[in-house]
Amino acid sequence: MKKNDIKRITRMLGMLTQLQTKRLITAPELAQRFSVSVRTIYRDLRALEQAGVPMSTQEGKGYFLLDGYRLPPVQFTQEEANALITAEQLILHNKDGLLIHHFTEAIQKVKAVLQPHIRDKANLLTDRVKVYENRQRQQTSACLMTLQAALINYNLVRIAYHSLSQQQTMREVEPFALLLSSEADWLLVAWCRLRQAYRMFRVDHIEQLTALPQTFTPHTLTLQEYFKTLKN
Repeated sequence: MKKNDIKRITRMLGMLTQLQTKRLITAPELAQRFSVSVRTIYRDLRALEQAGVPMSTQEGKGYFLLDGYRLPPVQFTQEEANALITAEQLILHNKDGLLIHHFTEAIQKVKAVLQPHIRDKANLLTDRVKVYENRQRQQTSACLMTLQAALINYNLVRIAYHSLSQQQTMREVEPFALLLSSEADWLLVAWCRLRQAYRMFRVDHIEQLTALPQTFTPHTLTLQEYFKTLKN
């Protein structure tokens, strides 16, 4: 088999993985990710269809796999496993305790499906890679996972919040985005129904949090557009 053929097969398998990770994906997105032309992506997509991969298109929006189609379990390379182990050490220094718990559980599941020789080296790396900090690590929140769930399910959230000036308020907010500051503090961007505007809240300043059953209309604003409003 020629080198170009191997590269194409590898790319097509990667495209299948991308199609599984997103509900819709465009040809330009795939072209950018695999550093090839859009024309090449169209050719590869036709080849996948001819090979029996059940996919369809939503006009003007992109390609998607039909329900029920799944690739066999992914085998991680040593480099991918190393990247996850390194990410785990960074997550362990996060300030949200539940995020640490769930990520650690996920890493254990990843290790369980690694090939034995890769798993042994990953465990060695776990023991030899640590994030060193002089200051004492503190976990100051445990509501990040609840906020993530509310954000993706469009659930309204009620929070008891104290500002930097120690003013305490009860608010109902529509979660829009979660940002991580350079000081490892999580920030919630949300539409505040009290102020009728987008506001940014420090997650470690949320004293009480309740995800409500009521849902809100998804925001049409993108995160990039929100950042532009901050510059104006």
